[in-house]
Amino acid sequence: MNLPDLAPASWFTRSYDIAGKVVLITGAAQGIGRELAAILSHRGARVVVVDIDADAARRAADELGLDAHGIGADVADRAQMTAAVDEVVRRFGTLDVVVANAGVTPVPATVRTMDPADFDRVIGINLTGVFNTVHPALDHIVSARGHVVVVSSCAAFAPGMGGSPYMVSKAAVEQLGRALRVELAASGASAGVAYFGIVDTAMTHDMLDTDDLGKELDGMLPWPLNVRITAQHAARTIADGIARRAPRTIAPSGWEPYALLRGAINVVLDHRLAADTTVHELIRAIERRR
Repeated sequence: MNLPDLAPASWFTRSYDIAGKVVLITGAAQGIGRELAAILSHRGARVVVVDIDADAARRAADELGLDAHGIGADVADRAQMTAAVDEVVRRFGTLDVVVANAGVTPVPATVRTMDPADFDRVIGINLTGVFNTVHPALDHIVSARGHVVVVSSCAAFAPGMGGSPYMVSKAAVEQLGRALRVELAASGASAGVAYFGIVDTAMTHDMLDTDDLGKELDGMLPWPLNVRITAQHAARTIADGIARRAPRTIAPSGWEPYALLRGAINVVLDHRLAADTTVHELIRAIERRR
């Protein structure tokens, strides 16, 4: 079931023709990024596939055709991402759209028991990596009056127990995207934030399907928050959002009421979770692993 876009900001957006535009996508050798690269290439864009796996990035670009280009780069490495943007501009002469999609999930742990290195790893990729992707591209985006997409998550406004580095990083990315939207508007460029619930990717399977505690966490989600979408569905949501310079996109649509009412919902939800003995036992089980 697809609900109408309930966000008033989406009702007055400008159209944006992606045909002929140069688009850089991180984490694009697999999952959502790979699907998005294929969709935008089919719509006429010149796509740059950026991934930490350089061979996979080049293979993905080769499959897309002559107008695609693959670059190996680690989003957590600021110098590598600056070099990647420079390479794109040298090759194509411009850069119109950037999609900061690369991300990872942490090892399940409470704040008390987590390895600080795992916190740093998640923040370094999911948050700092988004900054490293977007920052060197912004002068080009402004010149082209282009568009930026940062991929957040519905986890940005959901309870973070057992996986707080991910929720922290995605909440921060949301704020970065909101800042970009306002800052870029003065130049005629635009920015949007993409939010997803559960997307059926390899990362999701590792986190929720092959892990016993992950299965328990997954089982606690009520309908419609437990509805999964495909990577292609998620990618199509981003692509369609770019086409209308959307300030925000969210999928599946069952998360939309939660997104709009989160201020009130989370006050009640956090109180209930903190008092729930089932949650208490789940937290103890996570901590026994460390």
